[in-house]
Amino acid sequence: MKNSVSDRSFLIESDEEEDDAAAVENGRRGGHGGEESGDDDGGSGSDSSSSCDSPRVVAAHCSQPSSYTQQWPQSYRQSIDMYSSVQSPNLSFLGTPSLSRLSNSFLTNSFRGKPPEILSSLIKPLLPTSTAPTSEDQQQQKQEDVRKSSHYLPPSRKASSLQRIPEDHRPMVGGHEVGPYRQCSYIQGVMNGVNVLCGVGILSTPYAVRQGGWLGLVILVVLGALAWYTGILLRRCLDSKEGLETYPDIGHAAFGTAGRIIISIILYMELYACCIEYLILESDNLSKLFPNAHLTIGSLTLDAHVLFAILTALIVMPTTWLRDLSCLSFVSAGGVIASIIIVSCLFWVGLVDHVGPVKSEGTALNLPGIPIAIGLYGYCYSGHGVFPNIYSSLKKRNQFPAVLFTCIALSTVLFAGAAIMGYIMFGESTESQFTLNLPPNLVASKIAVWTTVTNPITKYALTITPLALSLEELLPPSQQTYPNIVMLRSAMVLSSLVVALSVPFFGLVMSLVGSFLTMFVAYILPCACFLAILRSKVTWYQVVLCVFIIAVGLCCAGVGTYSSLTKIIQQYQ
Repeated sequence: MKNSVSDRSFLIESDEEEDDAAAVENGRRGGHGGEESGDDDGGSGSDSSSSCDSPRVVAAHCSQPSSYTQQWPQSYRQSIDMYSSVQSPNLSFLGTPSLSRLSNSFLTNSFRGKPPEILSSLIKPLLPTSTAPTSEDQQQQKQEDVRKSSHYLPPSRKASSLQRIPEDHRPMVGGHEVGPYRQCSYIQGVMNGVNVLCGVGILSTPYAVRQGGWLGLVILVVLGALAWYTGILLRRCLDSKEGLETYPDIGHAAFGTAGRIIISIILYMELYACCIEYLILESDNLSKLFPNAHLTIGSLTLDAHVLFAILTALIVMPTTWLRDLSCLSFVSAGGVIASIIIVSCLFWVGLVDHVGPVKSEGTALNLPGIPIAIGLYGYCYSGHGVFPNIYSSLKKRNQFPAVLFTCIALSTVLFAGAAIMGYIMFGESTESQFTLNLPPNLVASKIAVWTTVTNPITKYALTITPLALSLEELLPPSQQTYPNIVMLRSAMVLSSLVVALSVPFFGLVMSLVGSFLTMFVAYILPCACFLAILRSKVTWYQVVLCVFIIAVGLCCAGVGTYSSLTKIIQQYQ
């Protein structure tokens, strides 16, 4: 992609970023005096001073407490890291202000009594590094990690939080403590981004073409391009002020405490809705595999859909009680592979097993179905709640625009491929999940369906954990015990089951979530926060573009939500 002059208005130059980091490091090596040494060193002193003017450098290197990380939800950063597999769960998060006061809960107890070799295995990156570190690299990494971990904590919490973790139980790699963030390479960042974007939404893309017609695929591409731009705006917001690390932090900086709470609620509602979709998906696909399954209890008979929804809830409920989610984090990271397998099976059934194409060529444009298609396509790009975490996890943060572009481009290719092939094969009979259209007697169909069924079971606990942790923060410290947390999380699973059984319409629920929630998270709020935080620095064409995106997002949210709710009501009538 060719950078224009306007790119300077929303992209941070890599040279400036690296020079700032180098200046701070040089000032630090001058002695324990820190800032005093930097000031005495002539030119380097001025560089160090200028580096502290850079917001991200201040946030990473200056030991000033951040007011953003001390307000609800404090657990957002760490829980979303687990959900998105940005890093493997480790002890680092126990020392942060977000979870340090949960020391008596199962989160802290989950790591007590584990030998260092087990803890070391929990903090390995998702993808292996290309070269082994030398002794000099290890020594430098140790200094860097200690510096980062100490400056990440507010001074009032450093000692107390570290005391809660026995010294012999702290995460170690190669004999040195490991810093929690900035460990991901370019490839790891792309994999994490694709893992978040390529979820259950890919199953409904052929249904979206059925609703909106072939020309509706233009909406998919446009929404993908806008999602990339708004992701860049979030990065610009993170770089604008000290201490901003997450999406709720951005909302706080833009609109105060109210903005933080509203954005957090929307993000958690989106995750909760995703859990509901998991249960509906399991119910639909398992009832397709075992259509005659039923359970009779006295005069009450449970059909296959209800039975498998209940069984799925009972299966995933214990996973939400787990003290160690690292195993689920690694397994769920295979979501990228699962998506590729499912789409490959769809192409295999169509091209090798010669299922389809249907005689009808389909509809070029179906205007009445466009609002539903907008919601379905929008749901595919519901990853903005994780993008700030991916940005913060990168070793080289100046690569974030390329990482974001790559993961959105790869995801769009998968979405479009599944949409085109599925609609060619099944036409107007396309179901809300294309796996329901696959012939059950084919091997490729069975692989696709069982892959679809297995993946959400591993992701359910990781998806609901951020919401659970945010609610646990609201409990009094004396009530943050393991039995209470088990009851709370069990209640959340049961509530999602009740909703899934009450509204068992996978495609319509997805369209509702994509219209009502994703439009705000991915398009409206990033532009609004960008204009609010950087209102004195934005150019007129950035204002025009952001206002245009906000207007389009509001229109899509309005018509999409209305159409989805109307069709859901019609299903009952």
